[in-house]
Amino acid sequence: MKLRPLDDRVVIKQSEAEEKTTGGIILPDTAKEKPQIGKVIAVGPGKLLDNGKRGKMSIKKNDEVIYGKYSGNEVEIDGNKYVILEEKYVLGIIEK
Repeated sequence: MKLRPLDDRVVIKQSEAEEKTTGGIILPDTAKEKPQIGKVIAVGPGKLLDNGKRGKMSIKKNDEVIYGKYSGNEVEIDGNKYVILEEKYVLGIIEK
């Protein structure tokens, strides 16, 4: 299945939640933190500006990003969890 976001939205594949703490304690599913890091799977064409042109997106496909904890909408497609959110809710790009 192919998912194409509209306007200035991005589709992010969520990273897996941590299985255990730094001290080695295994966490049950109910105690796992929702990940805020993910890989950009798809990017929309950009926000439609008042002059009729599209704004340029500063995020591109395959970027690893950090986004707000309660930002966007979570969807599940073919067993994979994704977050769809506007570009303004992406807090930063992780550079390696």
